[in-house]
Amino acid sequence: MKTIKESGKSVTNRARKKSSRKADQQLALAVLMKFRLIVNSAKRHFKWVEKQCGINGAQLWVLWEIDQAPGLRVSELAAAMAMHQSTASNLIEKLTQSKLITRKRASGDRRVVTLFLTEAGKALLRRAPRPARGRLPEALYRVPRNALSLLDELLERVLHEMRPTEKRSMKKPLAELLAVK
Repeated sequence: MKTIKESGKSVTNRARKKSSRKADQQLALAVLMKFRLIVNSAKRHFKWVEKQCGINGAQLWVLWEIDQAPGLRVSELAAAMAMHQSTASNLIEKLTQSKLITRKRASGDRRVVTLFLTEAGKALLRRAPRPARGRLPEALYRVPRNALSLLDELLERVLHEMRPTEKRSMKKPLAELLAVK
């Protein structure tokens, strides 16, 4: 009789473990679907921005940052957008060629370049879709600090499990990573 009870417990424990694994898998898939929705929403926003104003989402964000702080330096722009300075410089070059921004050298130190919107840049920014920084950055800025800290820790854990080898992508515009053309 004792053997049957132990055997019954063993079957029950296996069933619980199997049920628990299934629930864990379902939860992981639900989280994956939310990641997909986040990425797709960002991608759709970038396509909408480009259709509405003819520049990509990262370029629009550059205009917004310069509008918020006229005379911004390239390094300050890169920091404000969490990107590599060379990436910011490439965006600035395209916007300068499009006559949406101008670069001015500081009188005291000619190595320092400051950025300003042109009238065309200001006009484009006024008619551009919002949010100018993109849906994902704006959403993250609205998340309370304690929740954002927890999200950061959890994403760090996910990244640890994934073991990414290409970490330079962390400093690239999301529109570039999503290959929005």
